[in-house]
Amino acid sequence: MKKSIFIMALLSILFVTAAEAKKKPQIQFEQTTIDLGTFSDPTQVHKVVFKFKNVGKAKLVINYVNTSCGCTVAEYPKDFISPGGTGEIKVSYDPKGKFPGPFRKGITVFTNSGKDTTRLFITGKMVAPQQTK
Repeated sequence: MKKSIFIMALLSILFVTAAEAKKKPQIQFEQTTIDLGTFSDPTQVHKVVFKFKNVGKAKLVINYVNTSCGCTVAEYPKDFISPGGTGEIKVSYDPKGKFPGPFRKGITVFTNSGKDTTRLFITGKMVAPQQTK
């Protein structure tokens, strides 16, 4: 009798644990790459917004956002995002001191979802300013 009660209790705990494990947040971005196009002004700071939604069943927390270089800065929400809620990661790219040519800058988003990181990218091409006579 004691053995069957123990087994039932153990199965109940496993069932509750499995149900809770399915209640995870999940971040879904509208787009993971934004193209800045071609530009020639090396002093113009470019700003983009990556919009996302928590499509999971628990509160989403963005723990940290890391950029691939000092020329790229990201701002992200510090509060939790409820299931079904939306948010934005604002990214600024400063090409000052960069050589002309194509570029691809990475932004890594660290969250509490089952997939711990998501990679975002900004791309574009800086060309040399036109010489005036």
